[in-house]
Amino acid sequence: MKTLIALIAISFTLMLGACNTVKGMGQDIQKAGEKIEGAAKK
Repeated sequence: MKTLIALIAISFTLMLGACNTVKGMGQDIQKAGEKIEGAAKK
């Protein structure tokens, strides 16, 4: 469980570092949501 939490924290940190603006972060989150939605429809 601790490993999972650490991986999520690292991923979140990298994601925030990748998008330099709030708009960019919003677009990243939207794209991730669309992929999850697509997977749920399958």
